[in-house]
Amino acid sequence: MRSLKLAYCDFIANRIYDHIDREASQPQGSLMASIEQPVMDLHPTEGWFMSTKKVMTVHDVHGKAYVITVEEAPFLDKD
Repeated sequence: MRSLKLAYCDFIANRIYDHIDREASQPQGSLMASIEQPVMDLHPTEGWFMSTKKVMTVHDVHGKAYVITVEEAPFLDKD
């Protein structure tokens, strides 16, 4: 019988957000300019929770955008 494995997408996304946000707020020496709050994976019209996936957009100091996605990958779970 397989045990239930909890997902920590919120925790991981929050840690990434906090780290990059701190880095972007440094006066010099950072390549990160900004990061948007993690966005939840909600149904586009009804607004209900679809998955634990979180998405963040990051901009570097040159204005280039990056998307960071945190989502479960159960097929890669270690037993």
